Amino acid sequence: SVLLALSTLSLPARAVEVGGVPIAPTAELTVNAPALTLNGAGMRKKFFMSIYVGALYLPSRAATAQEVFAQPGPKRMLLHFVYDELSAPKLVDAWNEGFTANTSDAELAPLRARIGQFNALFTTAKKGDVITLDYLPGEGTRVSHNGRTKGTIPGEDFNKALLKIWLGDKPVTEDLKKA
Repeated sequence: SVLLALSTLSLPARAVEVGGVPIAPTAELTVNAPALTLNGAGMRKKFFMSIYVGALYLPSRAATAQEVFAQPGPKRMLLHFVYDELSAPKLVDAWNEGFTANTSDAELAPLRARIGQFNALFTTAKKGDVITLDYLPGEGTRVSHNGRTKGTIPGEDFNKALLKIWLGDKPVTEDLKKA
């Protein structure tokens, strides 16, 4: 699971493989910042189809969603697509479903405009594509597709709501949350 799968591995960290996709043990978000550590990785499935491998990187490992949310500093959610093609409208529908399922109306209200900005950054994702969602304190959540920055959404509150899509009370899948 994104939370626990790697919490028991001993150092040194090595790449892991999920669904044939190699996942690096660390990630560097900026040149001057320390590398983040892979906290866990798992497969997002829907209707028995594998959609993407999700991997969560943090400054230090966390065993619960609460520990992830409480941890200050940068974070990365990496999505490596293994499904043939996922259209932008389907991606946006999935994001919106995740935001609505895991965020109260009161929390969602101040995020609506930024969620709209976020949704506008997406194009069709094809097999082999990698989307990174990097939280950079003081800047916001930088969205990149295949290494190309698409935009940055301000606010730690936005990033917390975004991570709840995978780690909230109603995650996209329990299996991916556990990984």
